[in-house]
This record gives sequence, C-alpha cells and structure tokens, in this order.
Amino acid sequence: MTNPLAPGSLEGRVALVTGSSRGIGADTARYLAEAGAAVVVNYRSKKPRADKIVAGIEEAGGRALAVEADLTDYASVEALYAQANEAFGPIDVLVLNASGGMESGLGEDYAMRLNRDAQLNALETAIPHLAPGARIVFITSHQAHFIRTHPTMDAYEPVALSKRAGEDALRERIPELEAAGFSFVVVSGDMIEGTITATLLERAQPGAIQERKDQAGRLYNVSEFAAEVATAAVEPVPAGHTHYVGDVSGFAPSALD
Repeated sequence: MTNPLAPGSLEGRVALVTGSSRGIGADTARYLAEAGAAVVVNYRSKKPRADKIVAGIEEAGGRALAVEADLTDYASVEALYAQANEAFGPIDVLVLNASGGMESGLGEDYAMRLNRDAQLNALETAIPHLAPGARIVFITSHQAHFIRTHPTMDAYEPVALSKRAGEDALRERIPELEAAGFSFVVVSGDMIEGTITATLLERAQPGAIQERKDQAGRLYNVSEFAAEVATAAVEPVPAGHTHYVGDVSGFAPSALD
C-alpha cells in the first residue's frame, strides 16, 4: 500500500499510536514515520513485535521508540506519555487505536474498561503532554459507531456497545479540546480483514466475516485501513468529524454526525 502522506510532511512532529506493535497500529506508525514524524510505538505485552517495528522505522531513516503500557493500567499510561515527551517532545498526533473485548479470561467488564474508561483516561492524561494544535484520532468500527440504530453480530455486540460508549465519552470532551487548541476526529471502518478482532469474531461466529464481505462487496485490509487512519491524522476537517472507511450504505445514519 502506498503511503498517503507526502515524504517529509510530518518532519519535526511527534506521533504516538496506542496498540501499535501489530496490525492497524503498526502500519499507521510506519506511515507516520515515513512522513517524517518521530513515532512512539505502544505495546501491552508484545515487546519483540514492537521492537521489530521500531527497528524497521530506524533502518528506513526514521525515529521511533517502543514503550510498554497497558491502557487499563493508568499509572503505566502516565509513564507512556512521560517517556514520549522525554524522548521526542510534546505529541502532535495521538492515535487511540488499542481496543479489544473479545479476549477470554479478562472479566465481563473488560470491554467497557478498555474501550470506554481507558480511552477517556488516555485522552485526559495526554492533554498536558500534547503540542499546540495536536490532533487526536479515535479508531472505531461501523458496527460500533452505528450500534444505536443498527444491530451487529451477537459475538461482537459487547465490544460494539463499549466502543460506542467510549466514542460518546470522548466526544463530550470536544469543547474543552477545541478551547485548548486541539482537534478530535473519529475513524470508523467496516470489518477489517486480517485483524485480531476479525479472527476472534470468526472463531466465535463462523462465517461472519464472509457474510459481511458479501454484503459490503469488499472489506479493507490492514494496510489499506491504516492508510486512512494516517490521512485522518492530518486532514483539515471540523471538530468531531467522522472519517468513514468502507461501505456505510447498509447502516442507519448516526445521531451524532
């Protein structure tokens, strides 16, 4: 996939992407680094993967740093931003990509703790560490964004409800973010082929991905979706704008857009 950002367009900027040791986050980090940004690659437990992403960026002439932090551990989130500032300075682009909720053994409330509570804390904790004019990007899915008006697959519903709750909580902060000179946007995508969420969903509900693919005509892959996230990190749009990726024709209009 060709990088949608021009080489050098983010020179001197700093980007932090949560959950970026693999998948969409990793490719987003690469795109931002290729455009010149110094990138903080956040991971929860996959240090070798994060180190590999960093090594690839550095080998290509970029700057990157891998930092461990579990978004549900608020102390480690504070340390994440502190390390980012110490290494590269204030953050110009914050991509809230890390999410989950279909994993087993993490408690019935894990989806809400990660996709709502931790996202809100990640934003609020970031504010003192952001550069003037910083852009915050929240990643979600059509199945979550439209959950109020369009039912989703049974296995995904708890995640969808928690991600919509997280989006709502973040949107409530838009006035104060604007007052501080920061911008907030949402990227909503259809199911993405090759993600861990798609894999877990297919295990829980065999045939779900193919069914959605048949309905939509096509699904984006990881690198294609990451390119859209990178674009959303820099495009000039109004506060609270939702950048839609993939087919939305089968979903009811959102009350917030």
